[in-house]
Amino acid sequence: MNQPIGIAPALRPEEAKETHTITVLVDNEPGVLARVIGLFSGRGYNIDSLTVSETEHERGLSRITIVTTGTPMVIEQIKNQLARLVPVHRVADLTADMRDAVERELALVKVSGRGEQRLEALRLAQAFDARTIDATLTSFVFEITGATAEIERFVKLMASVGLVEVSRTGIAAITRGPDAT
Repeated sequence: MNQPIGIAPALRPEEAKETHTITVLVDNEPGVLARVIGLFSGRGYNIDSLTVSETEHERGLSRITIVTTGTPMVIEQIKNQLARLVPVHRVADLTADMRDAVERELALVKVSGRGEQRLEALRLAQAFDARTIDATLTSFVFEITGATAEIERFVKLMASVGLVEVSRTGIAAITRGPDAT
């Protein structure tokens, strides 16, 4: 099929890139996270968000939540390769499994300003239900928790009133209902 120069062929539906949230239950031991990350970097896969913490202290298990983007075939490869790693107990794709999942992210947002800028920053924080966790005469640090899109909107609006810096946790996700993922 000939196409004019400069026009990329459209991806077939099965090749369209999708964003997926994948959780991995692993033994909480040294080197496990490095092996998981190595799987991604060694194959050229990107990680959009990564969070990890020990979640089952008695059993010594940690939960890794990874947000990645790829074609359905790439996502399947990622899940299969993760499942084959040795301290992995369970891999769940919260996006593809069509489960009703809850996803949240936390951000600390530092804003600097005086006068009207300061008042506008406070108004925006109140509108987004952000908590003021530090305040000086010239700056604020706000804490906001919510969906990634909500945090993106908050940060974008704060850019117009004196945004200094942002620190984000990455996505934490879990399925609704009585069953574990």
